[in-house]
Amino acid sequence: MTTPIIKTATASDEARAVAVVTLAFSTDPAARWTWPDPQQFLDHFPSVARAFGGKAFAHQSAHCVDCFAGAALWLPPGVSPDEDALSTLLQRTGSAAFRKDGAAVFDQMGRHHPREPHWYLPIIGVDPFHQGKGYGAALMQHALASCDRDQALAYLESSNPRNIPLYQRQGFKVLGTIQVGTSPPIVPMLRTPRR
Repeated sequence: MTTPIIKTATASDEARAVAVVTLAFSTDPAARWTWPDPQQFLDHFPSVARAFGGKAFAHQSAHCVDCFAGAALWLPPGVSPDEDALSTLLQRTGSAAFRKDGAAVFDQMGRHHPREPHWYLPIIGVDPFHQGKGYGAALMQHALASCDRDQALAYLESSNPRNIPLYQRQGFKVLGTIQVGTSPPIVPMLRTPRR
């Protein structure tokens, strides 16, 4: 197997990066709880992905692997998702179940975020056609090397239980489980830098 090539995705790459994470999240439990209807998911997930992780493009912290087989949108310390746009989009487009319990889910997510400076990974995904080739691990290792160099914390929430072992192999530790009403479990995870 050849070593995956990771590159920084620029603003001109945004559409391709969002497309690949949309494909990746098409089977994600939390995304599909939010939009169980496939057309609703396809219509709305890209805008939510941009609100959640789109600031990564302006901060040179969006990465893609092997011609957009996968992408990761990292937010540097001090940079947050566009919470107003995210809340508006989700409340306007989400399922009835999401509208009932989604705010409480996001409230709990906020409680788990570290208070000290940290890198936040709101979105990472690999095209299902390319999953199982090590691209997710390569995307993680690329960004985490900088975290280790700078001795910075890294934080994420896993919305898919299948991904937890990958994150644990990269040094993330489970902080708990978030679940409200009919929501699928979301697992906040924190990684301390390695020396």
